[in-house]
Amino acid sequence: MDAKFLDILVCPLCKGPLVYRKAEQELVCKGDRLAFPIRDGIPMMLESEARELPAEEEVE
Repeated sequence: MDAKFLDILVCPLCKGPLVYRKAEQELVCKGDRLAFPIRDGIPMMLESEARELPAEEEVE
């Protein structure tokens, strides 16, 4: 993902910052504990596409 693109992306729910997980191809919102998938280089920024992060999963 392009670093400039990542700088302007925010969580669609809370408008908070996102953490890019390269290995998992996800953008993670720490506040909402949601992980938005990246498919073919395109972030899927819909709540219905996101997975909820379990309480035991660390968000770095």
